[in-house]
Amino acid sequence: MKIINFGSLNIDHVYQVEHFVQPSETIASSDYQMHCGGKGLNQSIALARAGANVYHAGKIGRGGEHLLTKLSEAGVDTTLITTGEGPTGHAIIQVSPDGENSIIVEGGANRTITSSEVDRVLSTISDNDWLVLQNEINDISLILEATINRSYSVVFNPAPMTPDIQHLPLELVDILIINEVEGATLTEHQPSAILDSLLKKYPAMKIILTSGKFGATYVDKNQRIHQEGFKVEAIDTTAAGDTFIGFFIASLSSGLQVNEALRIGCRASSICVTRPGAADSIPFIDEVYE
Repeated sequence: MKIINFGSLNIDHVYQVEHFVQPSETIASSDYQMHCGGKGLNQSIALARAGANVYHAGKIGRGGEHLLTKLSEAGVDTTLITTGEGPTGHAIIQVSPDGENSIIVEGGANRTITSSEVDRVLSTISDNDWLVLQNEINDISLILEATINRSYSVVFNPAPMTPDIQHLPLELVDILIINEVEGATLTEHQPSAILDSLLKKYPAMKIILTSGKFGATYVDKNQRIHQEGFKVEAIDTTAAGDTFIGFFIASLSSGLQVNEALRIGCRASSICVTRPGAADSIPFIDEVYE
């Protein structure tokens, strides 16, 4: 069994700031770092560090070769990654003193994936495999529609949230992982009603709502499980959600029960936020279990 993560590959430019920049304001950063990132890359590294057999599918452009090295060093198979002629995707990330972040993403090569490249990736998926998707690459609708009548699990994290997500065939998703902002956009409900609203619309779906330091909640047609967050001193929340997703899916796909997968995902995420950066902040499995 393998997990194919069809997702973004970015170069992150991270600026430490006193506060997020406001309209017409110019501020100085107290520190600058460049990291490997992108929700796709982060989740692939999290999956690998959680012990999964993970293949990353996606696209890089100019200057993105070190992203392949980063994935390979983490134990991720990169044979499904192609190279385009344009720029590699990148992000500008502001990080405040309390660890919160504000992000601008330029899709670059992530938004130039062709239908033939989609076909090639999906042709490698076997029965009982897992397909993980986010919303930082193009043709998500095409990819989802191609999963009709398949026998593998489809996981979708609709981040970053964009208007077109409302028109995607979400009924083809087996596991939907969202935060409270994304959930409110999808349902126009307050956090307490997001899960009920989504489950009513998609009764066959398994849904996880992440709530930052307050933990995460899982719901399906038979059960609802909440995992409290772990109390830590957060310095950078950039890859917290990606870390949770990687460790949760790796745990669930390995056969662990939902409550244990939630606990592991929240524990890994709590470690991640105590470190700066995106991919570099993701813990290893032995740190999560110690």
